[in-house]
Amino acid sequence: QVQLVESGGGLVQAGGSLRLSCAASGRTISRNYMAWFRQAPGKEREFAAGISWSGTSAYASSAKGRFTISRDNAKNTVYLQMNSLKPEDTAVYYCAADSGTARIMPSTPARYDYWGQGTQVTVSS
Repeated sequence: QVQLVESGGGLVQAGGSLRLSCAASGRTISRNYMAWFRQAPGKEREFAAGISWSGTSAYASSAKGRFTISRDNAKNTVYLQMNSLKPEDTAVYYCAADSGTARIMPSTPARYDYWGQGTQVTVSS
């Protein structure tokens, strides 16, 4: 089993930056696809960014150019650097890990097996 704990959320003004962290425990995540999803009130959970064990990353179009996902396998931690934040980025951000068996990066919530509790990001205008 993998336990994921997110941190780093908060309130920021539009144009500001935040760095989210996701610390994993229970076993190594070095071979798992890792991702950040977000869910705004009344909306479905959506893929924001993902990263493979080797560091290959993918982003939602809304995040591309502003968000950067990274991982430190030695620390069993994944990060999401968010710059130029907009009010529409306001959401609960969740860290997720797949089972370690995916051959390509999953981008839907159903393909991820482990989830953190979420961290709130609020961007004021």
